Amino acid sequence: MKTAVVLGATSGIARALAGELAREGYGLILAGRDLEELEALAADLGVRYGTLARARRFDALDEKSHPAFVEECLEEAVREFGGELEGVVLAYGYLGDQKRAERDFEEARRIVETNFVSCVSVLHQFAAHMEQRGRGWLCVFSSVAGDRGRQSNYMYGAAKGGLSLFLQGLRNRLARSGVRVLTVKPGFVDTAMTFGKEGMVLVASPEAVARGVMKALKKGRDVVYVPGFWRWIMAGVRAVPERVFKKMSL
Repeated sequence: MKTAVVLGATSGIARALAGELAREGYGLILAGRDLEELEALAADLGVRYGTLARARRFDALDEKSHPAFVEECLEEAVREFGGELEGVVLAYGYLGDQKRAERDFEEARRIVETNFVSCVSVLHQFAAHMEQRGRGWLCVFSSVAGDRGRQSNYMYGAAKGGLSLFLQGLRNRLARSGVRVLTVKPGFVDTAMTFGKEGMVLVASPEAVARGVMKALKKGRDVVYVPGFWRWIMAGVRAVPERVFKKMSL
């Protein structure tokens, strides 16, 4: 059985993408902080799609635990699913409070560590294994916020921008070994992370995003904006001269 790990599996997007993977015949290792919720999700996916799913606790901010966590996932793929680990989805994040981060470094640290440092830590471990094997894929959720720094969310955007650049370099490194790296850049998505936030426009459903990501995985894409119109919106945002952009309230 093909097996994939879903990091941050209880998020709205991750749930939807887990369903798409299950429909494609993947067995799933669902990872996150809330083990009880993960076990309920695993049971639901098993009933809906007849797939095998297991829950495993994962703490993104406990980087010291990542090597052991990755080894356990690799062993579980063989022991429980009868095959090598095929893919990894990283779908967790922390939007944070930009205004608070401007005056409280602990908030700024949490935003950067969750959205960048922890991602580099766990992906580093999985990438090394896949590179050695010469196959597999990584599907990582960055954000359109990382395409240009805006005063309203530049702390989150900086972390996501750093993640996108890291993934670009990782993709170049792993290409020769046959490992694929997909960078996903969603716009606004209707999830718990964005609920109640001001300025939400062109909001997509998690299900629509998951379908777009699954299509990109099948096609072997490198970068995908979901929904696709965000590629053109962000091209326009990047094209605005800095002397003009800094006067805009974005």
